[in-house]
Amino acid sequence: MTQPNPAERVFFARDDMPVTRLFEGVTARLAWGEKVMLSLVDLDPGGEVPEHSHPHEQAGICIEGHFELVVNGQARLVEAGQMYIIPGDTPHAARAVDEPCKTLDIFAPPREEYKT
Repeated sequence: MTQPNPAERVFFARDDMPVTRLFEGVTARLAWGEKVMLSLVDLDPGGEVPEHSHPHEQAGICIEGHFELVVNGQARLVEAGQMYIIPGDTPHAARAVDEPCKTLDIFAPPREEYKT
């Protein structure tokens, strides 16, 4: 059975969402509307998102564990309950340090390349 387009849905159950592999040790479950995208990210220990930038504003909250977030060359350990907002076109990278980590990233507008 084909999954409905996430942009046409209202409610999402984590376990019913397809898993998208972003990088080695980094997966995401994605949901989006017209102007915002949610990305529930799981990082394995040592899982790494290499430095990159995109025009989208990115906000997030660490849900479980902790990870190192580097924004514009400045590194910080982000722990469960801490939030961040990264302006568009700003170089950033992330790495789970020594344990699994879960974060919720929010993109505005939605990232088109993640929709496929």
